[in-house]
Amino acid sequence: MAEFGGLYDAILNGDQKVSAALTRQALAEGVDPADLIHRYMIPAMDEAGKRFECEEYFVPELLLAARAMKGALELLRPLLAASGAQPAGHVLIGTVKGDLHDIGKNLVASMLEGGGFQVTDLGADVSPAKFVEAVRNTGAQIVCLSALLTVTMTAMKTTIEALQQAGLRDRVKVLIGGAPVTEQFAREIGADGYGANANVAVALARQIVAAAQ
Repeated sequence: MAEFGGLYDAILNGDQKVSAALTRQALAEGVDPADLIHRYMIPAMDEAGKRFECEEYFVPELLLAARAMKGALELLRPLLAASGAQPAGHVLIGTVKGDLHDIGKNLVASMLEGGGFQVTDLGADVSPAKFVEAVRNTGAQIVCLSALLTVTMTAMKTTIEALQQAGLRDRVKVLIGGAPVTEQFAREIGADGYGANANVAVALARQIVAAAQ
């Protein structure tokens, strides 16, 4: 197949226009959408995540890379759906009840998409009941809960309890994150994992899917 390493560079450099243009060119030349994702897009987002962890990239650079990736991915989604291609897994994500902050949640959602996951973003201020309903309706394997305020962290516990009461807790793994959240808190409320940043969240999601296979 033709080489489209420029797509990797465009995503890594956060150039949405170039990433979309190269994706269109690749599709016009008959390149398999799955090849574009696995050879260029996922590796580019993985590298962006590594640079973030090494403090070579910061949140603005990571957001730009995620935007460039999403611009390309939007062009591929209809083709992937038509071909029956399966995502790495299905993740529900949302900021918990009472918390309107969504920048961190949006970044994690974008990184998960860049990692090959299907992501259903429930938004901010999401009630436990809405998480329960979404798990029932989507069959997602992973639920990601975000909170930026200390006072809303308790809603994470409430959401996990709601999943338990609905008989759905055994069907999903729950990952939590956000500025005030800690690994100890995750253990205390019965979460399955804690992501200190978006890159860790993607790694945890991959581990969960791999363990289930």
